[in-house]
Amino acid sequence: MLNDFVTSCIRSELPFTPNDEQAELLQLLGSFLVSTDDRRLFLLKGYAGTGKTSIVSGMVRAMSRLGQKTLLLAPTGRAAKVLTSYAHRPAYTIHKKLYRQRTVLSPDFSIAPNLLKDTLFIVDEASMISNQPYDNAAFGTGLLLDDLIMHVYSSPGCALLLLGDTAQLPPVGQTLSPALDVHHLEGYGLNVSQYTLTQVARQALESGILLNATWLRQQIVEHATHRAPRLQLTHQTDIQTVQGVDVQELIQDSYDSVGMEQTMIVTRTNRRASMYNRGIRARILWRDDEISTGDRIMITRNNYYWTREYDGIEFLANGDIFEITRLRNERELYGFRFVDASLLSLDYEWEIDVTLLLDSLMADTAEQVREQQQRLAAAVAEDYPEIRNRRDLMKAVMDNPYYNALQFKFAYAATCHKSQGGQWKHVYVDPGLLQPEQIDMDYYRWLYTALTRATERVFLLNMPSDV
Repeated sequence: MLNDFVTSCIRSELPFTPNDEQAELLQLLGSFLVSTDDRRLFLLKGYAGTGKTSIVSGMVRAMSRLGQKTLLLAPTGRAAKVLTSYAHRPAYTIHKKLYRQRTVLSPDFSIAPNLLKDTLFIVDEASMISNQPYDNAAFGTGLLLDDLIMHVYSSPGCALLLLGDTAQLPPVGQTLSPALDVHHLEGYGLNVSQYTLTQVARQALESGILLNATWLRQQIVEHATHRAPRLQLTHQTDIQTVQGVDVQELIQDSYDSVGMEQTMIVTRTNRRASMYNRGIRARILWRDDEISTGDRIMITRNNYYWTREYDGIEFLANGDIFEITRLRNERELYGFRFVDASLLSLDYEWEIDVTLLLDSLMADTAEQVREQQQRLAAAVAEDYPEIRNRRDLMKAVMDNPYYNALQFKFAYAATCHKSQGGQWKHVYVDPGLLQPEQIDMDYYRWLYTALTRATERVFLLNMPSDV
């Protein structure tokens, strides 16, 4: 049978002998890939260390060998870079392939036509896909999952395979990930096949990181998340607790051994991430200036203004990481401070010139960011006394370069949501000082997500003791 042939092709691309779970999954994938159902979707859920990424990588190679088309997507640039590394094929952000700017001067994006036929769209890190309008307001309908499904199934022969981990954090403000919920997906009129890999490979459990991630996942499944986690750290070489006095020296060692780009500090709050960012710049990088050439920064708000003159760069996305290659012309206007900068994308390696809003470094909460933006908008509006119509005035403000100055933070430390989808060799995990009532399901998901950002070593700071 054809599906058996496809299954054997995938199996031949794997660097290991599949276990019983993986073998069952391969059979289901074979059937899915040869199906002619034009409303089919495969939902593949799998926990860390179960071989999900290896199987998908083998499937992509097999489909290429058989002349079948695939398109690899992920929610963020960092996640797309990770997908590219393990699939050995270019991967793109969902937004890059899904949306097109309405006009050169418009901040809004429409859903692009799907020009592909008979193509399998493979989307990794699907737990991050939101379906809330505030996350995606300028794009399409504002509902990312809705738009993705509308785009894929608008062309004949196209299908969707979603990959994700239900133990990871759901999108901000949501209690579950809609792209990993079968009932939600069936609500689109799709015929959903699903499989969940739960058997962690024996060699994976030799890693202390994956051993503890697996234990956390079991507690999540069993709803046993009411007490501080009892992590298994004895005799583990890749996960350890760290005392505060040793943190600076260890981070310096990580920078020296694996590099700054392969080191990340993951925190629970923006405020704590800012504390680490300031400390690293002052005590490890020895940078006295407020901002310097060579600094790594993370965009904290989608920006469509500065990419207008650049072909192939639709927008600068919240969470994208850049290195500052040049700074010039610092000035103060409208009661705010600005500086022109050249930025190098660490995910895509292109360079872009922008204006940065220096004051955004001081805003640690969403309320502070909104207050800054409102004050800036009001100040910029005063430059247009001749415009009496409110709608025209708002259009002029929104097209002002200073109103569009890039909001950013330093990127040496970040919240878990901001780091989700990325991977680093060394990850420092700091939940902050928690009260007993803060130990709950959300905390266990946070810790599971933070641990699985690391590929080599985890350093645990301020871990709560049992309560």
